[in-house]
Amino acid sequence: MQMPASGDVEACLSFVVPAYGERPFSYVSEPPPGVPWEGASYEQHRVQISDARTTRPSIDREGFELLPSHSGIDDFTDEAAVREVHYPEIAELVLGATGAEQAFVFDHLLRRREAARGPLGFGRKDGRGVASANGRVHNDYTESSGRRRLGLVLGDALPAAQGRRHAIVNVWRSIGGPVVDTPLALCDARTVATADLVHSEVRYPHRTGEIYQGRFSQAHRWSYFSRMDRDEALVFKQYDSQTQGVSRFVLHAAFDHPGMPEGAPPRESIEARCLVLY
Repeated sequence: MQMPASGDVEACLSFVVPAYGERPFSYVSEPPPGVPWEGASYEQHRVQISDARTTRPSIDREGFELLPSHSGIDDFTDEAAVREVHYPEIAELVLGATGAEQAFVFDHLLRRREAARGPLGFGRKDGRGVASANGRVHNDYTESSGRRRLGLVLGDALPAAQGRRHAIVNVWRSIGGPVVDTPLALCDARTVATADLVHSEVRYPHRTGEIYQGRFSQAHRWSYFSRMDRDEALVFKQYDSQTQGVSRFVLHAAFDHPGMPEGAPPRESIEARCLVLY
């Protein structure tokens, strides 16, 4: 009898293996001649991933939580509608989840698992601007890039925000049916040590970003939310300028669910990043 795509599972996640003296990097688009797409090695580790449907994680404790969230958007490929309708929905959701005073949604990305279901990698965009699922264990911001994002988002309004606590939150949701093939695994922020976070570069055509990639640790505790549907949103922390008493960085990665039903449609999702001020 085929397993349902729910409940606790054991699955493989991809962790970086840093080389001494070299910072890992990944190119988003075609690298210069003779330069590899990625400058790092990765290793697969089989880990236990708990179904968080049976618990009540919170964004300030573990670093993530699942919230009911109906959207007025039918077609998430409509860029204008996403910005005009979905961005305000996200801001309202994040303000309620974090208790912050102001929210600024500053970008979003559509993802789709490849129909061929090849090995999960970095999650680059195709010719239509849709990215594949990202199977590398990572966090979207580092200590320095999280601080820098404040000025990039606020621009001329930055002086008024100086000294206020700010955080960067990711909001992830299915835009198809229930996610049964490639859900998102999240690591309890309380189980991640500083040594597990590896500074890495993401190289774009005209700039270089900085993220953390995750080094494997037996101490990590992983979770996912089974069969996430369109009327739910996964809210999780990517950076927090408050250094004590709250989650700050949530390692995460897509994984292939071992109980995926035969013929399941590829996962389609949208993720948006939001900066909040307290």
